[in-house]
Amino acid sequence: MSKGELGELHTLGLGETEERAYEALLTRQASGAEELAALLGLPEDRLKAVLGRLVEHGFALPPADGDGGLPHPTAPDAAIRTLIHRRQAELHLRSAELERLRMSADRLAGRLMSDAPGPPAYGVEAVTGARAIAERTAQLLASAEREAVLLHPPPALDLAGPLARGVTVRVVLDRDELAAPGRVRALTALAEHGLRIRAAGGGPTRLLTVDGRVTLLPPADDTGPRATALVVRDGLLHSALTPLFEAVWERATPLGGSCAAPQRDLLALLSAGLKDEAIARRLGVHVHTARRRISRLLRSLDAETRFQAGAKAALRGWLT
Repeated sequence: MSKGELGELHTLGLGETEERAYEALLTRQASGAEELAALLGLPEDRLKAVLGRLVEHGFALPPADGDGGLPHPTAPDAAIRTLIHRRQAELHLRSAELERLRMSADRLAGRLMSDAPGPPAYGVEAVTGARAIAERTAQLLASAEREAVLLHPPPALDLAGPLARGVTVRVVLDRDELAAPGRVRALTALAEHGLRIRAAGGGPTRLLTVDGRVTLLPPADDTGPRATALVVRDGLLHSALTPLFEAVWERATPLGGSCAAPQRDLLALLSAGLKDEAIARRLGVHVHTARRRISRLLRSLDAETRFQAGAKAALRGWLT
């Protein structure tokens, strides 16, 4: 399993070892803790910790008498939905924290503008005026070496340059932005050169982060002469902004990735933990056809396991 895939599971509260244990519980591969520890190649104390995390994150219920010391796995769809609700609550909390941060940043920007010229205080730089903000944004994009991530970038922003240099560029747009004439066509053309695009409703703020080291927070309206953006390098402020983007990115839907009805039906069956034969019967196809469809779906989601595919699809809103 790749680091990227393992990172996906960590956002769900489930690591590679926990996933293997969960799938072993679902498929009843062991009748007791000792047998499961041998199957997974884990010492019993490590297995106890892994099973404890499964219970903590809602993937299993505490063991009952006669279970051989093993917890009882919850249904995959129930576990996934529990995680979605938890992530939504976390995102609402982050949005509230960001709003408080913005208010503090506005007060700080006012003080910075009244200070004498000099190095930015506290690692925060105020940039005033639409032209200056546009130039500073372009400078930051031009300085990107590895990755640039953006929430709700303006249509005129040049993303082709970083892509041409091999920089990874991820963008989250508000769904309403996709209604603008020519917007989807232009983004699709950039996607052919590596741009990764997702759509979400009602994003908490606009931002640009370059290489995980500096973030630009544009104002809500950057057309006025006194519009002020903040360039944040301060570690405390920056550590609140980077996880915010990742939380929004995880819940957003890939552009063009709204799930068609047949795929949605297949995902629902997978997330319910049904076997190939049962899925084939529900879909009215031969079991070999069902397996081919499942393999294609896993590849399209960049998932190695069926549970992982269901989790990724559910977090993107494909099962709702």
